[in-house]
Amino acid sequence: MRYELTDLRLFQAIAEAQSLSSGASASHITASAASYRLKNLEHAMGTALFVRSARGMELTPAGETLLVHVRELLRGVERMHGEVGRFSAGLKGHIRLLANSSSLNGFIIPSVSRFLAANPDVNIDLEERASQAIPCAVAAQEADIGILAGDIDASDVRAVRYAVDELILAVPNGHPLARQAELRFGAALDFDFVCMSRGSSNFLFLRDMAQRAGKSPNVRLHAHSFEAALSLVEAGVGVALVPRSVAAAALRDARIAGVRLAETWARRELNLIVRAEGKLPSFTAAFVQFLLNDPRVAATREDGAPVA
Repeated sequence: MRYELTDLRLFQAIAEAQSLSSGASASHITASAASYRLKNLEHAMGTALFVRSARGMELTPAGETLLVHVRELLRGVERMHGEVGRFSAGLKGHIRLLANSSSLNGFIIPSVSRFLAANPDVNIDLEERASQAIPCAVAAQEADIGILAGDIDASDVRAVRYAVDELILAVPNGHPLARQAELRFGAALDFDFVCMSRGSSNFLFLRDMAQRAGKSPNVRLHAHSFEAALSLVEAGVGVALVPRSVAAAALRDARIAGVRLAETWARRELNLIVRAEGKLPSFTAAFVQFLLNDPRVAATREDGAPVA
């Protein structure tokens, strides 16, 4: 068998994009060159790796097996570069991070900006995922690090407590609910809501909790970000379910009011996970420690209290 790391990286890109053209674009080569390389790889492997379908490029059983090994191999190469890179100045590498919307917007982005500024040779892919989908993605090596809300029930990842947050109801000043110190979520569903996008983990969670309460939220608008949602709340359009960490500045400036929810699920234990097996590259391990040691994040773990 003869093939190059370039071929394996291309194979992984096509498999993850489920598209030859998208995989080629991600690998910075033309689609025709990608097709030629893929044919050579399949010839070297002695079997077909993909089946073309209406949905794009789907892995064959052989392709699925190869993808597991390619991810492990390329991770090892990256780890090798990271370990050797310690002998030169600075950290170098590429990190993939999956996170739910609460942790991403409340804690991670400020930490990431400082880490990237201090480490110009490290690149980070950030992607939002629902909490329940993250452990499997990390175990399957789709990401190096995951940060999510709730307990972890997976033997192939290891977890460490990351932060403590709280979901609250953000309401306009002068709103009937603004006089409440605490209320049940079901009572809030009698009022108009502004929500995050339909595919966001925040909205999917809100929808599920509303269904559990036997109601459906009246969503006046789906906003593209928490900042936009809070602006709509401030303007009196509706109320929003948001992490306290995200609403902290608006609450301090009294631009909105915050109402606590008398629900056990409102308190959010955020966990950071990595694969149980294998050693992290030095730059990834350094990033993990940077995330955990961020003073604003660490403060929430010390007393178990959400960010004020």
